Amino acid sequence: MYVLPDFLTVDNAPNIPPLSSGQKYKLIARNCFDPGQLMWYAALAGISQAANTDAYYGQGTAGYAQRYAVRFADGTIQDFMTRGVFPSFLHQDPRYFRLGRGSTMHRALYAVERIVITRSDSGERQFNYSEIVGGAVSGGISTYAYHHNRNISNALNTWGTQVGYDALAFLVREFWPDVHEKLHKSHHNP
Repeated sequence: MYVLPDFLTVDNAPNIPPLSSGQKYKLIARNCFDPGQLMWYAALAGISQAANTDAYYGQGTAGYAQRYAVRFADGTIQDFMTRGVFPSFLHQDPRYFRLGRGSTMHRALYAVERIVITRSDSGERQFNYSEIVGGAVSGGISTYAYHHNRNISNALNTWGTQVGYDALAFLVREFWPDVHEKLHKSHHNP
């Protein structure tokens, strides 16, 4: 949407070469430190501040800064685990392969299914261990390293929130080009 970065979406083509481990890490680093991504974490921290979630951090600039740091760290650890470390180790492709055709329901189900189904580096469909296990590991790291509530419930909540954000991101990645095209046409055709 010209705000959040999208370096990991490609059209669903069978002949796209796999990424090397170095390319996977480079894309993730680029994504994590993109100004749009940093603004996303700022917005999430602002919402958390307004709702006073994680009340332990308090209000004011110090509370907001701590919430921002947590959102940034959660997102960065999760991205590196699910799009870099686990995909490199398991030879899974961290990119979202946009379907771009079919009914809205079919495409929406395809997008959400990417949480549990991914491509291997060789192009085969397989269980998305990188998302599920990598997300669980990142949730555990986040919870036990710097979250205030260091318990399994918070780790599961962190993991579930991250998986939910990824499912939403896959839906946006699937449909945003269509929305953009419609907006572009309506803008140029009064």
